Formats: sequence, structure tokens, C-alpha cells
Amino acid sequence: MSQPRLERSLRVTFLGMFVNALLSAIKIVVGIIGTSHALVADGVESLADLISSFIVWRAVTVAAAPADKEHPYGHGKAEPLATAVVSGILLMASLWIVFGAVEDITTPHDSPAPYTLAVLVVVVVIKEALFRFVMRTGMDLESSVVRADAWHHRSDAITSIFAFLGISIALIGGKGWEAADDYAAILAGAIIAFNGWRLLRPAMDELMDVAPDPRLIREVESIAGKVPEVRQVEKCLARKMGNEFFIDMHIEVNPQMTVQEAHNVAHNVKNAVRRAIPAIRDVLVHVEPDRR
Repeated sequence: MSQPRLERSLRVTFLGMFVNALLSAIKIVVGIIGTSHALVADGVESLADLISSFIVWRAVTVAAAPADKEHPYGHGKAEPLATAVVSGILLMASLWIVFGAVEDITTPHDSPAPYTLAVLVVVVVIKEALFRFVMRTGMDLESSVVRADAWHHRSDAITSIFAFLGISIALIGGKGWEAADDYAAILAGAIIAFNGWRLLRPAMDELMDVAPDPRLIREVESIAGKVPEVRQVEKCLARKMGNEFFIDMHIEVNPQMTVQEAHNVAHNVKNAVRRAIPAIRDVLVHVEPDRR
């Protein structure tokens, strides 16, 4: 990971950590005082976001480390690994919220205090703005872990919206409607679980070296095929490491070539591909004789 990319990743991560620490404390305290189970659950979800942001911070720092003897391909896998962990935290937070809400439904309790609504309005505005900022940064940097962190902020905004609706219904409905914010917490938990699963799948794909977009393969083959002396691209494989790609390619050349000539062709292919697609970190070219 380049230094500017690392700096931008860390900047949005530290911003998220600061905001989550502040909002989680406010929501939990106000939720306890205002007797809103949904707001307390929302505060715990923000606390999970804080933990996730810490994981993201460590992931982008590790991923930025250069290749070494133990990790010759670099440390880019730290990003999808952290994404998987963050997704798991989302799933566990959703289960905690749902089970807690179900238990609260069966336990008589007072309606939430009206001032809890004002807190939630502020929270939704802040978290949605933070989601958009972090997601835009994650897209620019092509960082799965930063995008995952952004969805934590969106999930927090969603739980706050449902908490707002549940508290509003409980206050408007009066006696007998106290559990409305608990039902809202259940709905919010389901949405958080969906987001966790949606983020987990691509992270696992990257960890398992699932083939990238076929368009990338076709573009690499096209570039290599235009290099002089390359008669055919026999095979082209790619895998993703963080925001970079590694290519393994077999090309066919004139079988009468000398070893030095074939070696030069392979280097020309590698240079052409890396020059055309900066996201490709390395290209391993295996030379085969053209037997046609």
C-alpha cells in the first residue's frame, strides 16, 4: 500500500473511531436514563463499530508493510481478513440486539423518554454523513476493509432510525405499546445481519483467491497478445492481494528462439501489462513453444 493510500485510510478510520466512541457513550447513557432498550442496543452497536474501526486501523497498517522473507507477496491479505472479522462482529452484534430485544418484549417496562428522539436524530445525521465520506474514500482507494468500515456507520444509522420509529410508536401509542422500540431493535438487528453477510462473502472470495472480474483477464491477454513475438496467450490466471493483482501467464513463442530471446519477450510482456494496468503488481510469465 502506498503512503498516501495508507494515510487516507488511517485518516477516515481514526475519524470513525472518535465519532463511534463519542456516540456510543451518549446513546448508552441516554438510553439507560431514558429507559429505551433500542437506544441502549444502538449504543452497543456503536461500541462494536469502535472495535471494528480498531481492527481496520491495524489491518491497513499491516497491509501497507512491504514484502519480506516470510511474506514474499506482501501483506495485502490483511485487508480481506480484517473485513471478514468486521463482518463477523456485525453478525454477532445483530444476534445480541435481536436476543436482547426478544427478552425485553416479555419483560414489562416503561415507555422511553421523549428526549431520546432528539439524540437519535443527531446520531442519524452524523452517521449517514460519515458513511458517505468513508465509503467514497474506500471506493477511491479500492479498499474492501475501509468499505466494510463505512457499512458499519450505515448500519449504525439504520439501527438509530428503527430506534427512532420504535420510540415514536411507543410514545404515541401510550400504555401497552412500550415494546414497540424492542420490535424496532429486532428489525434493525436483521438489517445489520444482512449487511454483515453481504460484506463477508467478497472478503472470503478474496481470501480464497477467487478469480477477479473476467474483463481484467481479457484485458491482460489482449495486451500480452500485442507484444511482438507472442504468438498466443495459452493461459492467464489472476489473484487479488489487497488492492493489487498478481498475474500468472503462459505465452507461446517461436520454438526456434534462443533462451535469451524468449526471456526478453517474457520481460516485454510483463512490462507492457504493468505499464497499462498500474493495479497489477507483478506478472509471472512462463514461455511455451508454439507447436501449431
